[in-house]
Amino acid sequence: MPDVVAFAGHQVHVCRYREANTLLRWLGADLRGQTVLDVAGGDGYWAGQARRRGAKAVSVDLARSKMLRGARLRHAPELVEGDALRMPLRAASVDKVLSICAIEHFDDGPAALAEMARVLKPGGELVMSADCLSRRDRWPHLFAAHSRRYHVKRTYTHESLTGLLDSLGLEVLAHRYQFRGPLAERTYLSVSARGGRVGFNAAAPLVPLIALGDARSPNTRGSIVLIRARKRDSG
Repeated sequence: MPDVVAFAGHQVHVCRYREANTLLRWLGADLRGQTVLDVAGGDGYWAGQARRRGAKAVSVDLARSKMLRGARLRHAPELVEGDALRMPLRAASVDKVLSICAIEHFDDGPAALAEMARVLKPGGELVMSADCLSRRDRWPHLFAAHSRRYHVKRTYTHESLTGLLDSLGLEVLAHRYQFRGPLAERTYLSVSARGGRVGFNAAAPLVPLIALGDARSPNTRGSIVLIRARKRDSG
């Protein structure tokens, strides 16, 4: 039953499914011999997907209640209670870092990125996503409701993340926006502001239409930005 509930909460979710699976594809299909860290991983579900691919998977989060649920998952990763701004991991100790729409909720997003860079080995990769909501000024009431509901402190573009990551010694290899068109972005904000997770799950049948719309729109703006970056070799 814990796996069924987690599947419904993570995989059926209209935006999380596409978002997380793109990031997992960037991580790689075969992760044997690699340590993968999910920052602010909640119940550890997505870190568990990395474990299914052979990784030694670790999820760091402060929400003990979520971790207690995650410990019952079939492919539960190692669950560590810790602050993303002061992670209890050694420097250069993980091969890959995953972070799914977490940085926008942190009081100090750049400091969290610095921690991710610290624990990442030279040559290791970071795959992450963040709220962008590039057209939020068109619907300020929806954006305000979204921010209150999900405690969004700051939004990011691929340009702003590229600058932050470059200063931390990481080179951006790829970026991708999702919910790129105006209608898709307004739908995203409307559902998040009024429907929450229930609304996103109810909107799951829209996934093919959203994906088609994204494919036809320029990769320059949208509701969510995905980043793939590699830590430069210190040598």
